[in-house]
Amino acid sequence: DRYASMSQIGFSQAGLAQFAKPGHWNDPDMLEVGNGGMNTDEYRTHMSLWAILAAPLLAGNDLTTMTPETVALLTNKEVIAVDQDPAGKQGDRVSVEGPMEIWSRTLADGSKAVGLFNRHPQPMEMKVNFQQVGFAGKVRVRDIWQAKDLGTVDGIYEARVPGHGVVLLKVSK
Repeated sequence: DRYASMSQIGFSQAGLAQFAKPGHWNDPDMLEVGNGGMNTDEYRTHMSLWAILAAPLLAGNDLTTMTPETVALLTNKEVIAVDQDPAGKQGDRVSVEGPMEIWSRTLADGSKAVGLFNRHPQPMEMKVNFQQVGFAGKVRVRDIWQAKDLGTVDGIYEARVPGHGVVLLKVSK
C-alpha cells in the first residue's frame, strides 16, 4: 500500500488495452484503498486508474474498520460506472509529458472518461486538448470526483492537479 508500488503497477498497463474485452480483463491487482499507506489524492488516483483500465475492483482492505472517507472512495457510483461500463473497452494512455499523463476510455454512450494524472509529488497545472481523445469542437465536461458539471469547453481544459493526484472527467458531445 504505497504510491510507488501502485503507480508502477497501474501505469505499466499502458498498451495492454488490445488484450481486454468483456470476459477477458487485464488485472493490475486488488485495490489498496483504505489500508493507510497512501493519502486521499493517491487513493483517488488508484481508483481512477483502475476504473479507466476496466480492472476488477477487489477491495483489499479490512471492511470492518473502514473510515467514512474510505467508504466514499470505494463506493463512488460515478467512478464505479466508469469501471463497469457495459462497452467493456479498457482505456489507455493518450499522452505523457514528464510526470503528467492523460488517459482516456471510451464509454458505451459515446462519452469518454479522461484522467489527468500528476505523478509528481507537488501540484501541477495540466491541460488536455479534447482533440487528443477524439472530440472536435465544444464538449460537455463533468468532474467525476467532485460530482460537478463544469459546463461546455471548446478544445482545451486546464486544471490544477494535486501531487500524486488526478482529475477524472467525463466528456461528451
